[in-house]
Amino acid sequence: MADRTLRVCALYPDLMNIYADRGNLLLLERRCGWRGIGFQVTAAALGDVIDPDAHDLFYLGGGQDRDQVLCAQDLVDVKREALHAAVDRGAAVLAVCGGYQLLGHSYELGEQSIPGVGLVDLRTVRAEGPRLIGNIAIEVDLPGLDGPRVLAGFENHGGRTTLGTDERPLGRVLRGHGNDGHSGLEGVQRGHVIGTYMHGPLLPKNVWFADWLVQAALALDVPLAPLDDELERAAHASARHAAGL
Repeated sequence: MADRTLRVCALYPDLMNIYADRGNLLLLERRCGWRGIGFQVTAAALGDVIDPDAHDLFYLGGGQDRDQVLCAQDLVDVKREALHAAVDRGAAVLAVCGGYQLLGHSYELGEQSIPGVGLVDLRTVRAEGPRLIGNIAIEVDLPGLDGPRVLAGFENHGGRTTLGTDERPLGRVLRGHGNDGHSGLEGVQRGHVIGTYMHGPLLPKNVWFADWLVQAALALDVPLAPLDDELERAAHASARHAAGL
C-alpha cells in the first residue's frame, strides 16, 4: 500500500491534548509506517480554515474548560461547514473526551452553554456530584468486524452525555461509568464518526481499533496486513485487567 497515505487533520493539538492523547496519532503513524502506508498530519489551530477534501481522518482530543470553550466557538464559526462536508464524503472522525462533547449540539457548563459542531445528536451537561473517573471496558460491534470486540481505557469526566433517540452508542459498558454513569452506554458511533470518553491514550491499548480507523478512513476493501502485535496484545490485556475483566 505504498501508494496510499493517511491524511490526518489534528484539530487544536496545542489546546486539546490534556490527557496525552497525542499518543493516538503517534500510534497511527507507526502502524501505517510498518505497513508501507504514508502518513501526513496537518494541524488546524484557532482561525484556520480546513479543506474538507484534504483529510481522511479528523482527530480532536480533550482540553481544559477554558480551552474547550475557545475551540468550540471556532469549530462552529470557522470549521463547521467543512467538517460536515468531509463527513458527508466519507471522512472519519475520532473525538475523545472534551472533543467528544463538542461533536453534539451543546455542552451546558453551569450557566454557560457551549455550542457543538452538530455532527451527531447528543447533548452534554456538567452535573453536580462526583466526576466519573476510572478504568473502563466496553463491548463494541463496528461495521466490518467479525463480531463484538472489547475496548479498554480510562475515563475522567464531569459531563454527562445523552444521545438522541436515533443515535448509536460506541459500545455497551462492561466496567466503568460510560456516558452518564447509569445508562450503560459509552460514546457514539455514526458511520465513521466516533466519539468516546476513553483516553489515556486509547489506541495504543486497542490496536485493533486503530486498524479499523485506518481502514475506514482510507475506504479500504481489503484487510490491513497483519503485524507482530505481541506487545500490543499485552497492553490490551493489562487495560482489560485494570478495568476488572
